[in-house]
Formats: sequence, structure tokens, C-alpha cells
Amino acid sequence: MTNNGGKGFDPVSALRCRDDILQAMYWMRGEGFGEDADVNSLVSFLALDESLLREQLDILAEEGHLEETGGRYRLSELGAKEGGRRFADEFSGLQDTAHGECGPECPHCQGISRDACVHCAPDEEPAPLGPRH
Repeated sequence: MTNNGGKGFDPVSALRCRDDILQAMYWMRGEGFGEDADVNSLVSFLALDESLLREQLDILAEEGHLEETGGRYRLSELGAKEGGRRFADEFSGLQDTAHGECGPECPHCQGISRDACVHCAPDEEPAPLGPRH
């Protein structure tokens, strides 16, 4: 293991774990799964080593990202902002287009509304091929 200030896990794993915790708690809160979580629920949700998770929860609480009460953790105002930012960064590629817009892969419309793009409009009849009689 790497010497990292007395902590037992390598810095990259620790950083990823903190990111996962903040993103998961932000998502859970936004989806209505609750404002707080305990170690057991986070371990099962994130599939992380329990020792690593406990260590990183304590660090996030020390840094002011989480508030701990009776073995349950909740995002602080700082944690909610940081969790939201990290969540948005992680999933930004999935949020590029809204419903009814062409995807970034459309070479014809480059993101304009599907209704305005003849190549992507779902209900448009394709133009007939060949000469008209």
C-alpha cells in the first residue's frame, strides 16, 4: 500500500470512492431514495470495499461534504454542490440531447429539432425515389 498520510488505501482508489459516494448520494436524494444513507446501504449500492468506504465517508465528513449523525450520512450544502457537479460531469454525454432532438451523431442536422430535420423526423414519409409519373 502507498503511504498516504496514514490512510490505508491508494490515493486513486480513495479519490474514486469519494467521487462515487458524492455522486450516489446526490442521485439517491434526487430520485427520492432519501436524504441520508448508512454504510450498509452505500456498500450494497456502490459495491465498494467496506473499509475503504468507511474511511472515505469519514474524510468527506471531515472536509465538510457530509454530515454524520448516528451512523447515517447526509450531504451538506457543500457536498450537494460538489456531488451535483461530479454527477453532471460523469453523465454529461448522456444529457447532450433532449427528447425530440437529434443526437450528436446525426450528420445532417447537427442537433436541431428532429421535427426540422428531414432525416430524423419520425413521422416523415421518405421522398419517393426515381422519376414521378
